[in-house]
Amino acid sequence: MTRLCSIPAQARRPLVRSSLKQMSRFSTSSRTCDYADTLQNLKIGAHTRVLFQGFTGKSIASTATANAKESLEWGTKIVGGVKPGFDTSHLGLPVFPSVRAARMRAQPDATAIYVPGNQTAKAIEEAIEEEIPLVVAVAEHVPIHDMLRIHSMLKSQSKTRLVGANCPGIISPIGRCRIGFQPLPCFAAGNIGIVAKSGTLSYETVASTSRAGLGQSLCVGMGGDPLAGTNFVDALNIFEQDPDTEGIILVGETGGTAEMDAAEWIKDYHKRTSNPKPIMALVGGVYTPPGRIMGHAGAWTAPGEPNAKAKYEALERAGAVMVDHPEKFGELMKTLLTTRGRLQGTTSTNGFNQRRGLHTMRRVTPGRKGACQPQQTRSIYVKPFQALDMLREKSIPVNETAHSDVFLSLTIDRTALSPCILASTSTGFEPEQTGRFPFAYEGTDFSKDHSLVEAIASHLQLPAAAYDNLARLLQGLWQIFREKEAYILEVRANVTNKFEVRDARFGFDDAAFRSAGRQQEVQQLRNLAEEVVEEVEAEKDGIVYIKLEGAGSIGTLVNGAGLAMNTVDALTIHGGRCANFLDTGGKATTETVKASFRLITSDPRVKAIFVNIFGGLTRCDMIAEGIIQAFRETKMSVPVVVRLRGTNEALGQHLIASSKLPLEVYDGFEAAAHRVIELAGDRKHYY
Repeated sequence: MTRLCSIPAQARRPLVRSSLKQMSRFSTSSRTCDYADTLQNLKIGAHTRVLFQGFTGKSIASTATANAKESLEWGTKIVGGVKPGFDTSHLGLPVFPSVRAARMRAQPDATAIYVPGNQTAKAIEEAIEEEIPLVVAVAEHVPIHDMLRIHSMLKSQSKTRLVGANCPGIISPIGRCRIGFQPLPCFAAGNIGIVAKSGTLSYETVASTSRAGLGQSLCVGMGGDPLAGTNFVDALNIFEQDPDTEGIILVGETGGTAEMDAAEWIKDYHKRTSNPKPIMALVGGVYTPPGRIMGHAGAWTAPGEPNAKAKYEALERAGAVMVDHPEKFGELMKTLLTTRGRLQGTTSTNGFNQRRGLHTMRRVTPGRKGACQPQQTRSIYVKPFQALDMLREKSIPVNETAHSDVFLSLTIDRTALSPCILASTSTGFEPEQTGRFPFAYEGTDFSKDHSLVEAIASHLQLPAAAYDNLARLLQGLWQIFREKEAYILEVRANVTNKFEVRDARFGFDDAAFRSAGRQQEVQQLRNLAEEVVEEVEAEKDGIVYIKLEGAGSIGTLVNGAGLAMNTVDALTIHGGRCANFLDTGGKATTETVKASFRLITSDPRVKAIFVNIFGGLTRCDMIAEGIIQAFRETKMSVPVVVRLRGTNEALGQHLIASSKLPLEVYDGFEAAAHRVIELAGDRKHYY
């Protein structure tokens, strides 16, 4: 593989929004380095020397050991690992006592961080200090404020590039270099560049391009973290310059503005390029409910951000070819490449062949209940009166009878990778009435930095007499934001006299408690008795379950947040009505499937269940055995359609088809979707 040693300045065209300009204006420190200079570090290949942080031990480190074995056998050049205080060996490779020792003795080009979420920031910081060119952080549930601090560091340097956190990693099938936990059997060397927020949707996309004989050049897992170290525009810049990449696929989802930034980049790319590489895209979460966190930590829409439908439409207007399901990418991309004269031959399909649906109908055996270990976390919104009490503690005037003149939100800016203030005269934070003011995480003091206060006041058209009271309110919000690790603080305020707050809505990062043991007093404000019973029960079983409103008749069971969002979308587009969103997490074990079946069937609206599983690291035959066992041990009264794809998919489908249980199994989404919609009685089946 050709190594990209440098990217011309004109090729590095990340979208520069007014918010980024404002952040540089209001930052308390001058910026001498450009994080964009690290883009070239994404171009991994056979040359890349990979280090593992968290190489040995228990839990996630044991996963790293298995991952390292697979990657070594595949051809990845792993030069060793790090275990603090130990100078030994593992898997025939050196284990260094520190990242510094590893840098000096092994000279790694990249490091894969396999430590729990509460240790991830420290591990990233060590890598930044040693100027490791590429850092890939795979852990979920990294506290948001840990990442805000890390991004403050990243923006002050130009040596280290971050991918993640909460991502599957980055992989070069051409160079046989895997830094992450992607399922290798899905990949084939080829010419399609893929960048995705969702792990499971990216695997579906990869499998589709492999089945079409196209293969992949480079796949970047942007990840589902709210503050991703590498975004769509970063990857698009790499794909544009990469001679191995002939087609580009982008997989987005609800939350943030990265897809809108990508749409602007695509629009500009098409204007300045005579024969552009074809770009296809998908956006998950079009039909999921607003205001909810959809499995991924970053899958939520903040005030002023576009919803998934708006992102879909923006990408389509920019010239991306849109699909509603990732299995459609492969053949459509092949057509686009052929039409534009870019098809350079096809690759082995790695056994990913389309087959007709297999199905059988039999009787079911009731069984016993089970349980599994919690894995997912959720964010916490406190009651309005609790939020107002926090403001009173900061001596902020509160008057619940006052009228509202202005609306303020202290949240995170996912493009600027920093905190920001949204200031609006509109309760809905409509874009034309809302100002966005990012600022530095370190060193900001609203009581002293009146340039930022004045800019916000000017946008709101406040009189000069109100500046001090506005500064006092902003400083109080900023103190709560940092002290209690919030991710969104919204207030409605009256601008007269004391700048009184009428109402407040505060959201806090639960990962700070679940991963790091911080913010216990905030955690205790949560009242489980007032939450949806099924959703609380699901959390105990490590499942994200959201009951959808309306007359939904199809229960969904999916492994992966992005795939779960897309499943709801695609079934709705096909005419179905979904009763729930359900993400079992990365793995669909017997216990999670049993718990999921119980949750779904507790909803009397459900007339049929759609199990949509992509087997990545967990093979399809193992997943099939888990589904069969869970079905036998759970008293079922509704028909179940199973779509099973991925590693060992043929064997998994055969196991279910021959199980003599009332399970219908398919490999293609379209046929499975039509069948479950027919069984649910949502509309007539037209096959």
